[in-house]
Amino acid sequence: MAPGRNRPGAALFGAILCGVALAACHGSTLSDDAFGQRVRAYLLAHPEVLAEMSQKLEAKAAADDAAAMRKAEAALPALRASLEHDPADAVANPTGSVTVTEFYDYRCPHCENAAPQVLALIQQDPKVRVVFKEMPIFGPSSEHAAQDALAVKAAGGDFIGLYRAYMAARPLTDAEIDRLALAHGAHPSDLAPNGVFARKVKAQLARNAALFNKLNLSGTPTFVIGDEIIPGEDMEAVRTAVAKAEAAHA
Repeated sequence: MAPGRNRPGAALFGAILCGVALAACHGSTLSDDAFGQRVRAYLLAHPEVLAEMSQKLEAKAAADDAAAMRKAEAALPALRASLEHDPADAVANPTGSVTVTEFYDYRCPHCENAAPQVLALIQQDPKVRVVFKEMPIFGPSSEHAAQDALAVKAAGGDFIGLYRAYMAARPLTDAEIDRLALAHGAHPSDLAPNGVFARKVKAQLARNAALFNKLNLSGTPTFVIGDEIIPGEDMEAVRTAVAKAEAAHA
């Protein structure tokens, strides 16, 4: 997993134990207790096995991540319009010459960590056009926050102010989600969980999720700048990619 990134991931420990168990008890028909005792004895006698298997699994995971990244970057040209020009997305610095697209979840701790630097980039460099792709991966409360944020955007309210407030709120409760949305300009009717606007938001989130999957992305935050995909809260890499894109544009 890339540092500073939330994504669903399988724990390595189960795979390690499975391999150790097979090595310790291959071909045997032991009871559960005897099986556990033999695995334990094997691990105590050969502790280096855990380190070796962990290293191999980590290396495989890294190779898989690299292959997925190459595949994702190859898909970028065909998906550029959806990434950068979906009118349903909120955009900062809309006339900027370099586009940064962020997939994020308001309840993702790594997104919260990256948010102040995203906001600083918007403020400090008007050439940077930031597209906000709502990608709620933390369940119903995250979907609730995405709907309310898009309600603020649709009402012409202070979306950037709400993004800042949501990312700073700890914890971001359902009551706080609605309170902050109303304070930043949302129409109360657009916050209804089963209303007309909610159905529009579900369609938009489905588009975002489909795009996320087509790019083989697996966590938030993820940034897309030009032909680069940057997973995690690596804002130094984001700024480097922005500078590179600005130089190319110039």
